[in-house]
Amino acid sequence: MRIHCKVVAIAVCFGVFLLLYFLGGNAADDPLLKEVAEEEEEEDHNNSVPSPSQPGRDVASKFARKSPDRLRVRAQEPPKGRKEGKAINRGASVNAKSKPRSDAGRPVAKRDRPEEVMHLAVVACGNRLDETLTMVKSALLFSVKKIKFHIFAEDPLASQFEKGLNQWPRSVVAKFQYSIYPITFSVGNAEEWKKLFKPCAAQRLFLPVILKEVDSLLYVDTDVLFLRPMDDIWAFLKAFNKTQLAAMAPEHEVPKIGWYSRFARHPFYGVTGVNSGVMLMNLTRIRKTLFKNSMIPSGLSWEDLLHPLYQKYKNHITWGDQDLLNIIFHYNPECLFTFPCQWNYRPDHCMYGSNCKGAEEEGVSILHGNRGVYHDDKQPAFKVVYDAIHDFPLQDNLFQSLFYPIQTKFLDTVNTLCGRIPQVFLKQIEKTMRNVYEAKVVRHAKPHK
Repeated sequence: MRIHCKVVAIAVCFGVFLLLYFLGGNAADDPLLKEVAEEEEEEDHNNSVPSPSQPGRDVASKFARKSPDRLRVRAQEPPKGRKEGKAINRGASVNAKSKPRSDAGRPVAKRDRPEEVMHLAVVACGNRLDETLTMVKSALLFSVKKIKFHIFAEDPLASQFEKGLNQWPRSVVAKFQYSIYPITFSVGNAEEWKKLFKPCAAQRLFLPVILKEVDSLLYVDTDVLFLRPMDDIWAFLKAFNKTQLAAMAPEHEVPKIGWYSRFARHPFYGVTGVNSGVMLMNLTRIRKTLFKNSMIPSGLSWEDLLHPLYQKYKNHITWGDQDLLNIIFHYNPECLFTFPCQWNYRPDHCMYGSNCKGAEEEGVSILHGNRGVYHDDKQPAFKVVYDAIHDFPLQDNLFQSLFYPIQTKFLDTVNTLCGRIPQVFLKQIEKTMRNVYEAKVVRHAKPHK
């Protein structure tokens, strides 16, 4: 009997000992679990910018919900790739010097953030199909980011644009998107707007009204050619101050030969006016702004301003929509950002002697062949560049099929007006092509078999 009592006593003591052991072991694990959670939180904090939801606390709560056994294993072993959260978008920055670690719990902002797309608008009527497609080609040849083209065209041209854009190589088509719109005017008489200057040119005035879902865009005339990436002029949007909502280049650099400074019968911007052939616009700001004007004491929205302004000045304007833009920014100069003349280089900058110093120093960034100079022999230097881009087979070598022909043909233009300074053209063209060759062609070149 005494032996049985001893056995029972020993069993009871052993059971109490086990109970205390397990209770004490779990209690001892709690600080360890908390430490592991804090280490995870600190690691995430050092490698990312926490969102307002404080992801560190979420991690700790996930640890708390796990069973003790699973947590002990995780505390002793390095993580082996936890599944990423579905909605992680914290814009984290990664320290390049830190040791490689699992992507578990890491923000994936770069993968989740949508690719930035630049928006470019053009208005084409009449016989401007080839000219517009050549402009589009020049933008695609050199630009880095994808481009969304907004093409406003008369009905007969719409199907031709679609056919022309879709027949390019698949690798080129993958670099852009496009939408084709009919010519429409939201206020006033459509026929009057169409005849304001050149057919359909006034359409550009209505872009903020029509493209309500677009924040910013670059408008160009059909006779514009990009000689460097569109990305570079797109970057001017970040240079706008709080009041600026559009950007254009001066109409002239020298007042004594400028058209507005000599002949204008209406108000215009600055000393020489501005040229609207290349116009960068923050459409969101334009839609929200009330513009000062000479008609009523209070401001008017962009859409409400256009028709009354036209009615008041229609007998005094020569260059149509460009004149209306000059009038608007005459009364609202704080709204306009002006970029240098090399971003809208026209025959006027060299036909009376070179008067665009920026182009002489840095080369021509955007070529604007107004006055029809791409299609006659009055300015051979302009025509050489246009013909070379127009005839360039996409995906061919840029230097062999584009630059060298331009360089060779320029030798024949050295004694003709703008041809007297061919280096102004060649400087930027060569620089751009070298950048494109190094950054794109080499990187994406397929290895020879």
